[in-house]
Amino acid sequence: MYRIMIVEDDSSLASSLSSVLQSWGFEMVCAKDFDHIREEFDRLKPALILMDLNLPGRNGFYWTSEIRKFSSVPIIFLSSADESMNVITAINQGADDYITKPFYTAVLVSKIQALLRRTFDYTQHTDYLEHHGVHLDLGSNEVSYMGKSIELSKNEARILRILMKNKEKIVARETLMEALWKTDCYIDENTLSVNVNRLRRKLAAISIEDFIITRKGIGYMV
Repeated sequence: MYRIMIVEDDSSLASSLSSVLQSWGFEMVCAKDFDHIREEFDRLKPALILMDLNLPGRNGFYWTSEIRKFSSVPIIFLSSADESMNVITAINQGADDYITKPFYTAVLVSKIQALLRRTFDYTQHTDYLEHHGVHLDLGSNEVSYMGKSIELSKNEARILRILMKNKEKIVARETLMEALWKTDCYIDENTLSVNVNRLRRKLAAISIEDFIITRKGIGYMV
């Protein structure tokens, strides 16, 4: 049974959503201390997070960014604010999906199931990819090179995995965007560039330079 953490300050809404998702077979837990969401995450150890945007004190963007510093757990935003900039900001901070309230429960459940399936089916197989001495562990999302290693977020690892599986070939931007964000929401192309640049910075931190090459107007390759 997968444990899902709800970060929602409307207790009645959180309770209602929790009851509905429990009927679908999920174990539901709700954050209580909205000033210490990272500590709540460590305590509850969820497999997936449902994140509200507007929270007391710091908002969902902030807490998603904080969680992404140490975990690639799937995060879905649930918000009544449907402006495209909110969607883009959520994705840039590391969210995996963004659903606008009100929504059909079946749609939310299908997205949860798809994310859990991709995340945990993927990590059950300990395997790795290698190219020019760069190793990507498909189980832990850890990349290593010359004795150094760093953990990638789920989106960063997915980008690198696709590029390394197609090494020496150009992967179109559209292909990467489809693989990362299968959603009805419009995703600005700049969002992919932001994620690739973040990945490049992480690789550079362990001395992997000029590994991902940009083919202007087409895509990327390693």
